[in-house]
Amino acid sequence: MKQFFLTVLGVFTGLVLFLVVVPIVLISAAAASSSKPATPANAVLELDLREGLTDQAPTDPFAIFGGSGLSTMKIVDTLAQAEKDDHIKVLLVRLPEGGVTPAAADEVRQAIRRFRTAGKPVIAHSQGFSPVGTVISSYMVGAAASELWMQNTASFQVSGLASEEMFLGRAFDKYGVRADFEQRYEYKNAVNQFTQSNFTEPHREAMTAWMTSIYDAALASIANDRKTAVPALQTTIEAGPYTAQQALSLKLIDKIGQAEEAEAEAKRRAGNNADILEFDDYASSQGERTGSGSDAIAIVGGEGAIVTGRGGSSGFGGGSSIHSDVTAKAIYDAIEDKDVKAIVFRVSSPGGSPEASEQILAAVRAARKAGKPVVVSMGDYAASGGYWISSQADWIVAQPTTITGSIGVFGGKFVIADALARFGVDVRGISVGGQYADAYSSSEPFTAAQRAAFSASMDKTYEEFVTRVSTGRRLPVARVREIARGRVWTGAQAKTLGLVDQLGGVTEAISKARELARIPTDRSVRYKRFPEAESPWEALSSAFGVSSEAAHALVAIGGVMADPQAQALLQRVDAERMRSSGAVVLADQPLP
Repeated sequence: MKQFFLTVLGVFTGLVLFLVVVPIVLISAAAASSSKPATPANAVLELDLREGLTDQAPTDPFAIFGGSGLSTMKIVDTLAQAEKDDHIKVLLVRLPEGGVTPAAADEVRQAIRRFRTAGKPVIAHSQGFSPVGTVISSYMVGAAASELWMQNTASFQVSGLASEEMFLGRAFDKYGVRADFEQRYEYKNAVNQFTQSNFTEPHREAMTAWMTSIYDAALASIANDRKTAVPALQTTIEAGPYTAQQALSLKLIDKIGQAEEAEAEAKRRAGNNADILEFDDYASSQGERTGSGSDAIAIVGGEGAIVTGRGGSSGFGGGSSIHSDVTAKAIYDAIEDKDVKAIVFRVSSPGGSPEASEQILAAVRAARKAGKPVVVSMGDYAASGGYWISSQADWIVAQPTTITGSIGVFGGKFVIADALARFGVDVRGISVGGQYADAYSSSEPFTAAQRAAFSASMDKTYEEFVTRVSTGRRLPVARVREIARGRVWTGAQAKTLGLVDQLGGVTEAISKARELARIPTDRSVRYKRFPEAESPWEALSSAFGVSSEAAHALVAIGGVMADPQAQALLQRVDAERMRSSGAVVLADQPLP
């Protein structure tokens, strides 16, 4: 019976592999191996931001099934190529109705400005700005265009920046859940949602400060691009919301029209027989920038929560994580590559495991010891563990609106025995060994001895964090303690505090890496990316537990079996086999 079920499971897995996964991989492989499609002589490159952004392109080839596949880094990379492409005449940007992550908006805006500096117009179209998320950042991207269009029925509802927190403290008290946490220190407010019913004063102070910083930075960028004064712009925006007609009369936008009309105008500007070229299609045809020359700069990527281990394929549409083994190995690979003269470490992470963070930081230290400068380019977030892994780089570049800092630690557990008891569920535990063996039990709060030990571990981790920042940033320990305490800062705030060296994006980080590596500005450089993107065969290996060679063979067999010539040849072989055993076989059919 066991063998029967194993056989059934094997057949089912095979069906999934050949009927679902294999066709997908075959299509992907065919697309990758096909020749690059010709770009129209006069092309309008259309960038649609309405489906959201990640910071970096995923290394898992199946991650495209979980979203649009568009990343901030891809936009920067592709626009850098498009600005030098004589076929690309105009950029058309479709703006989201809600917010864009502030640091991503900064990076995209800068890429748009560079595209315009190359002498190419940019038309942005909005179907409305709604007060959802950081919508001021979406408007900032639109304001960077040569012309900002809005649909006639749309509303301009950019009037500030707001955020809400959900506090569960009273609900936990009511239903018998105890959040047994420690935090270092009062600004490390991630646990407040479980323990409080309102903002604490430090929580409110920190949030108000970084939100104000983001708002001020966005206003400054918009005012610069719209050629107006910040106070006048702020007064106008905060008096809203407005209709499209009102926004036009107040010079918040440039034209009113449908998306199709904006497309027609973009094509008119592009020239005769101009055509719309989708951003993903163009990006795929161009590939990543590789540069040229004997000297190389390594670009190491890391996005998501920082965790220990190797990870592997995240599955179909899985989220991103920074796995310490993978990221550390990527840095060590860059160290061992003789062509690599410097490393740009792109970090976009809200934090994670201290142990995983330290493993990655050790690799950063090893790179510096090997004489290869490390420049960190901060993305949307580089906070807590994200700052830990950045703290000892040679140079740190962040966007004015990057969320960073949060030099602190928290930890604990939820005690849910009383809550479950209300439903007749009793939780009982047994432990052997030391008194700390059941410290993380969900049935009992920490004992006094357990809390003392756990609190000591929190203190140790916090002091280690402070020490690493002090060493990396060359700041006195006492000064780091002042600006730490778990407080979140924006990139602009962090620069004034000495936690960040320069404001900008990955382009500025690459320039600084060249400088630190003493690569002359007139010499070309290559870009080498670590870790390398996972191939479809490797993804199948992770997903189905077979070797990448076996996965490749299975897919190849599937492709061959679907080929008419192969099928005819197999029929010929089968016929000869039957003849050799004395069978009578119908006349052979000619091979197609």
